[in-house]
Amino acid sequence: MSQAVETQFAARVIDLHKHYYLGEIVVHALRGVNLDFPKGDFVAIMGSSGSGKSTLLNLLGALDRPTGGQYILGGYDVSKMTDNDLSDIRNRLIGFIFQSYNLIPQYTVLENIEVPLHYRASRQAIDSEDRDRCEHLAKLVGLDGRFDHKPFQLSGGQQQRVAIARALVNNPEIILADEPTGNLDSKTEEEIMQILLDLNAEGRTIIMVTHEDNVAELAKRQIHMKDGQVAGDGLFRG
Repeated sequence: MSQAVETQFAARVIDLHKHYYLGEIVVHALRGVNLDFPKGDFVAIMGSSGSGKSTLLNLLGALDRPTGGQYILGGYDVSKMTDNDLSDIRNRLIGFIFQSYNLIPQYTVLENIEVPLHYRASRQAIDSEDRDRCEHLAKLVGLDGRFDHKPFQLSGGQQQRVAIARALVNNPEIILADEPTGNLDSKTEEEIMQILLDLNAEGRTIIMVTHEDNVAELAKRQIHMKDGQVAGDGLFRG
């Protein structure tokens, strides 16, 4: 992997394009998107279905590759990386939070939090220091006393707390959240958003897709997508 370039940006996309082919039909999901995400940013990405917001989040998470353009992540140009290097940098620099939690049902809370540790480039075994960190993160998100619970024994909000702790276990620079409050009641939504606000206050960069105006208003910045392009990009809170 090439050396990272020192940068003030957690991520940048330059003339980003993404096309999908459905038989003879070409779907232009992203059409020349240019965005900078400074370190410590908290961004809400909004837009209707088909606007390109989920495609953009997948590319930012290095879960998919662009058809054209550049993606600079943590000072690395990831657009042309090998699959192995891409997997490594994704695991080191990015933590994921999903609307559907994506927990492993047969695993306990702590075992679910541990999952990203198994994909470290070093492939070292989980040790006592790792387990202490997982317990610390579980307590940080309010799961003390539930370490041995499995997902079916937890509420939706508790499952999302597990997902947040899992996203933090490798100490990533960026947290990508896809509708993190979409399945939650209003009280739990407030609690989850407060956790994200606290993480951002500590310096984490958070990029979140949401369709909820009240959730987006808590971000520092809102990006509106339409027809695969940026229709609006505004700063709201400092």
